[in-house]
Parts: sequence; structure tokens; C-alpha cells
Amino acid sequence: MSAARRPSSTGLRQFLDLQQQHDWMEGKTILRDADERAESLELRFKYVPRFEKLLRRPQAPEVLEVLRRYGRDCIPIPRRTERHYWSVSCLPSTPGKALVRVNASWMELFSLYADGEGIRALFLVHLSDFTTDHSLDHSQVDDALLERCVVTPADVGYFFPRGEDIFGIKVRGFSSICKFLAARRALRAVRAFNLTHMNRGRNAYQASHCYSVADHMLDDEER
Repeated sequence: MSAARRPSSTGLRQFLDLQQQHDWMEGKTILRDADERAESLELRFKYVPRFEKLLRRPQAPEVLEVLRRYGRDCIPIPRRTERHYWSVSCLPSTPGKALVRVNASWMELFSLYADGEGIRALFLVHLSDFTTDHSLDHSQVDDALLERCVVTPADVGYFFPRGEDIFGIKVRGFSSICKFLAARRALRAVRAFNLTHMNRGRNAYQASHCYSVADHMLDDEER
């Protein structure tokens, strides 16, 4: 009899073991990423017109700064996993008129929208990370925690998307979005949700990846 085959690793397990992923989620380690990025020139050129259109929007500087922080703090080894395990789309044609959207597997992770001359954000996270008892009970949402993660309580709202243990958080304004991304509990929750979906396998939205936007997320603006 032949030796039993070990199950093949999927998602981030090909690059990071579970302890490394957990330590990154908790902010206990800095992961070593790839030095170079794999790239499709055809795909890069395809979305240049959309990127140039985004740059003409008054919200562009804030959008790119938020994405820089998101790419640095919320996606594990983003260079090594770019496009195949996460992607960013620019002015996607899907409903909602997002300026940019970050996806992994079959799931939307994060979106930015115009809000007058400013921006608003949508974060998808696990509901259990924002309930007082870590349950899936909608009535146990920790409103005080959410309000501490933004500048003023009026800047945050939420809803319950379809699906188990999914929670949508809406944050309004550049300052509150940046504070949310810097808040320890919020950042851990964003990382946890992103790990969940990046571990589910290959990204279904590879064909809509905008390398020009990703340059800013990965500090390659000189391209």
C-alpha cells in the first residue's frame, strides 16, 4: 500500500502556519513578505483608465492614503498573495458605486465610497468580534466599543449582512476611518476576517485587480 497523502495546503497555509497567522492577527509579529511582485502587464494596462479617472476625483488623496494603511496593516504578506488571494478593484461596475473595493475568495472585505467631497468606508468583519459576549446574537452588539473606535459616535453605523458570523460596519470620514484602522480591537477583527477568507482558497476576483491602486497599497507609487 502506498503511504497516505497529506492533505494539500490551501490559502495562506501555503505560506504561513496557523501560529504565524495567529501571531500576526494579534499584532505579535511582523511577517516577512516577498521582495518582488508577480504582475500581469495586460491587466495593469486594462485598468489604467479607471485609475486615472479615480485620480480626478476630489476624494483620491484620502482614498489612496486609507488604502496604504489598509494594505500595510490589514493584509498578511500582501506582495506574495497579491491578486491570487486578495485583489483591489477601481471604480467597480457592481452596484453601490464604490470608489475602490478589496476582495478575497468570494467575499468583499472592504470598500470606500464618496461621501460628498469626503469618503465613507464599509468593513466586513465577524459579528462575534463585536458582541459583548462574542456570540452571534444581534442584540449583543457592543455599541460602546464601536463608538470608541471612531472620532464621534455619529461616524459609525452597522448592519447585518446575510451569512453566519458576518457584520457590516460603516464608518464616515477620513479621520474616523483612520482611527478605526488604528484601534487595537478593530484592527484585530479586520485581520481575523481577512484571514478567514484568504484561507478559503484562490481569489475569485483576480480579473478585476487594479495594479495601479495596489501600487499605493504596497508603497510602489513610483510606478
